[in-house]
Amino acid sequence: MRIAIVGMGEVGRCYAKALYAAGHELILCEAFPSPAARELASQWSLELHQQPGVCFENVHWVFSCVTGAQALAVVEQVAAFLDAGTGFADLTTASPETKKQAFATALAAGFEYVDVAIMGAISLNWEKTPLLAAGRKAADFREVLLTANGRVQVIEGASPGAAISLKILRSIFTKGMEALAVELLMSAEKQGVREELYHQLKDIDETPLRSFIDMLVRTHVIHAKRRAHEVHDARRELDGQGLPSLVLPGVEERFNATAALLERRPLDVDNPDVGQALIWLLAAGDAT
Repeated sequence: MRIAIVGMGEVGRCYAKALYAAGHELILCEAFPSPAARELASQWSLELHQQPGVCFENVHWVFSCVTGAQALAVVEQVAAFLDAGTGFADLTTASPETKKQAFATALAAGFEYVDVAIMGAISLNWEKTPLLAAGRKAADFREVLLTANGRVQVIEGASPGAAISLKILRSIFTKGMEALAVELLMSAEKQGVREELYHQLKDIDETPLRSFIDMLVRTHVIHAKRRAHEVHDARRELDGQGLPSLVLPGVEERFNATAALLERRPLDVDNPDVGQALIWLLAAGDAT
């Protein structure tokens, strides 16, 4: 295939190498070429274009590997040169709203936009880094990457914006857990009980993740007031250890907010399932 790569930073160079090795014909584009980008282009005897142009005509795919701030501009710049039905894979970290705008621009111009989220560290796994893709041509994008040993999970039936949204939601979970784990293990280590703590968390370790987080949410709307007091006590304990928490103040605020909502708008079921709990939280929050 004839594939244009816009942005020759780490991501662009990674997929350029994999696609070139797989036998695809490449068009390279970088507004501000680094020495590494120039060296790669020279190695393959390819011109390094500084902006999209007529060289983009007749390409099968465009891979946009620029920064999130440049994502929409690239879609607008290539629109005049792409044939109808050409695939455009946006691998940037642009926001869901920006990717939806980019999709609308591509749709109006007649080419196929695929929202791609990079779900790991390119510097560790290179072209084998897991990717998440959404859009009408997401499955076709996966087939192209498979030729270059890439890994792509397609979100069936999802519109562009869904992939990057899931990446952000995953980051909320993992980064929140990371911050909590840092504070938790620092305290356990200082008290000399870290190994015993792992044992006490064994029941959580043996529970499927979905079951565990659903349980937290459905019981949160019942026990928020009591748990807010427990969080407050935990904060005081860490303060006493000389390890003031940066995480627990926000946790306590979340519990207090739910407790206040319960005072104003009590639950209409005694033991809600996770769906009912979430509907109540969203409705109660909208009413404030």
